[in-house]
Order: sequence, then C-alpha cells, then structure tokens
Amino acid sequence: MATIAETDTPVTGPAGATVVFDIGKTNAKMSLLDGRGATLACERLGNHVVAEGLYPHHDVALLWDWLLATLTRFATLAEIAAIVPVTHGATAALVGDDGLVLPILDYESALPQSVNGQYRAVRPPFAASFSPDLPAGLNLGRQLFWLSQRFPAQFVRARFILGYPQYWAWRLSGVAAGEVTSLGCHTDLWLPANDGYSSLVEAMGWKSQLPPLRPAWAPLGPLLPALARATGVPAACQVLCGIHDSNASLLRYLDAPRTVLSTGTWVIAAALGQSLAGLDESADMLANVNALGQPVACMRFMGGREFAALAGAEAVVCGGADLQCLIDQGTMALPCFAEAGGPFVGRAGRIDGPAPRTAQQAYALATLYVALMSDYCLSALGASGDVVIEGSFTDNPHFGPLLAALRGDQAVALTDDASGTTCGGWLLHHWETRDRSLPRDNRPVEPVALPGLLAYRQRWRQSAGPS
Repeated sequence: MATIAETDTPVTGPAGATVVFDIGKTNAKMSLLDGRGATLACERLGNHVVAEGLYPHHDVALLWDWLLATLTRFATLAEIAAIVPVTHGATAALVGDDGLVLPILDYESALPQSVNGQYRAVRPPFAASFSPDLPAGLNLGRQLFWLSQRFPAQFVRARFILGYPQYWAWRLSGVAAGEVTSLGCHTDLWLPANDGYSSLVEAMGWKSQLPPLRPAWAPLGPLLPALARATGVPAACQVLCGIHDSNASLLRYLDAPRTVLSTGTWVIAAALGQSLAGLDESADMLANVNALGQPVACMRFMGGREFAALAGAEAVVCGGADLQCLIDQGTMALPCFAEAGGPFVGRAGRIDGPAPRTAQQAYALATLYVALMSDYCLSALGASGDVVIEGSFTDNPHFGPLLAALRGDQAVALTDDASGTTCGGWLLHHWETRDRSLPRDNRPVEPVALPGLLAYRQRWRQSAGPS
C-alpha cells in the first residue's frame, strides 16, 4: 500500500467558506472560516456520554441535531464550500444500510476483565503496531473485539467499520471511506512502519468491513441533497474525508523536524522526524500516523483533565508569586489525576507539601504539574528542535514560560490560534492547491525566572519515580 503523497502541481484554490466540525472528548466545536482562514463564526457544545443502554456511548443524536442547526445558521453567513469532520481518536462506528447497528462505544468505558486475556492473544506486538496495551477501550481493536464477541449478530450486520471522523463524513455525504490518521492512533489495527493493516484485522476477518482508504483532504462527495435543502447549504458543498484531531494540529508543521505539543483533554507530544526505536510501551509512548501516512513518535497524558482536577471547578488564574510560593515551600502534585493513559497510569495522584490555600495557588499547582509532565514526556521522547504549543494551554499565561524554562536548550513558541484542529481542518480544504497560506504566527516564549525551579523539577522527578 503506497504512502499518501502530496500533489506536485498547484491548482486553483477552492472558493467559499469552510466549516470545521470538531468533536473533542469534552467539547464539540463548529467553526466557519473564510477563504483566508479567518473565523467568521464559532459555536460550542458540551460533548456528553450516555450512560443508559447496552453500554456507555456517544450521544450522536444530540451532536447530529446540533450540527444541522448550526449549519443552517452558518449558511446565512457565508457560502459554504466544504465541511471537514475532525474528531478524537479511539472511536469507531459500526454502520449498516440503515445506520448504526450498535451505539458508538465510549473509549473510557471499562470493558470486562475477561476480554483482556483473549484479546492479548490476538493483538499484534508493540514492535509491529507501536500501539501500547492501554486501559479501558483506548485500543480501538479491543473495543471491536469485545463488540464482536458480545454482540455477534449486530456486528456481522455492519457493512462498514468507520473511524469517527469518517462516520460523520458518511452521514453527511453517504460515502464510506477509511483514513490513516484514525486507523493509526493506538488502534492495534495498523502497522505504522509498514503502511498497512495489522495481523489483528486478518485474524478477526474485519478487512471486508473496512472501506477503501482515502486521504484526509479528499472530497467524498457533495452534501446529501436532503441535507442541503434542510440547511440551506449549497448543493455543491463538498464533504471531506476528515482527520484525527491531534493530526489536524500537526498539519502546519510537517515541513521540518520539531515537536508539536497539542494540548486539550489530552496533551500529546508529537516529535516529528524522531526515530521510533526508543518508544517504550509501558510509558504510553506510541507511533501515531500523520495525514501523509508517515509514523510520528508520540507520548501523551490526560493533561486537560488532570489540570481541571487540580485547579478545581472555579479555576482562577494565578500570578508569578503563587508559583514561587509553591516552589519555595515544596508543594508538588505527583501523578496521576486521571484514570486513562499517560506514563504513570494506575497510580493515585497526591499532593506533597503544604496544600494550596487559595484558588490561585490551586491554579499554580495545576500549571506546575502539567508543565512538569510535559517536560517529562519531551525528555522521554528525546525530542529535539523547536517546541510548538497549540491548543487550550496557550490560554494559560504561565504554561509556555514554565516549559521554556524547563527545556533550556529548546526554543518554545505558542500558536496565536488556540485551536490547531480548526486550522488543520481549514488546511485540508486547501490541501491540494498547495495554498498553505494560513498564517503560522508562532510567538516565541521567554523562559520565566523562578528561583529554585530546576531543583524543584529534580525533586518532582525523584518523587514521581520511573514510569
């Protein structure tokens, strides 16, 4: 199977606006962007999991109704030329001729322990898949294995197994497709270094249910006529194949070796150009696959969720004095504060030293924690070259300067746009034109001067211990 390649011939750029439909684990967002990448409108919705029914599953009915209503509003603001689905990974839809044959399983659902032994007997080794053995349903292959065993009649009725972005593209266009970024994110279904399906797919007989692969930027077809009429979106509007969200964030940076730190519910360090040889399965290191089909060495932790657990519901931005106070008194948060993923998964987080006394100090402790964890991941990956921070942590005034101080020999920059996923979705609409003109105005970050910070890091690493 050939690696997807970029076109060498520039063509006329697409006209009209782009809608990026971005489903994160915690929130969904829809953005309307003009032909230059400027945001014309943006709406958000909390992303909920439905606990009732066969098992915890994604509320696709709520998302669908919101998608159509928002498209209807956006259609009054601009002529929409393309819709680009962008979603979190570790999620797939089993669809038949009449729609879903089973609800879309939430990857944080605890699967029966009895499944693990059976599944480990058929999953490919890490050396082939570069996909670590993860808890709950974070390995998509484990989800599919359990569903096939627990609901065999429904599973065989599935005409297609679709990655989550491609499920939404299918609902909008009626065309089924596969795509490598969704297949290559710790699924056990893909061999990143070999650019093809893993032995698991053959062993389970799933190949016939996996639709043909298309590039993330490929137009699958126009919006279904009934949907165009219902929303007022032009009938010629194209639905693109779509992409895994952290890979959308990478699209602006594929031209040179560097590390992109994508921040949100998950913090994912993606070391472009780094060898896969040093990846350690036990530390939640893995190889993702970028939009061009190339493996990317990654390491991650559930930073957004851990930050929220430490900062509290009423997060109040701290000042530099709050950070210095915690460093001076030796207050540190030790991993981890989320149940899913990361190099310290399975450990119970704790706070050593005097507890934070104010909401500002809680924010400071959360910021120190995610900066130290990010620094730990970058060191473990052997990341070199510039570090670019994108996503929600760009709104934290202390995260970038702290990371710059901890990294010392690496230049650190922030993206001006907090949503690399939105930028990536826009780029997919413009991909084959080679018009990658969306501004990449990264702001260099000056290291913060906090006496004792490096000694604090050393104590934190000693207390955290090996992953």
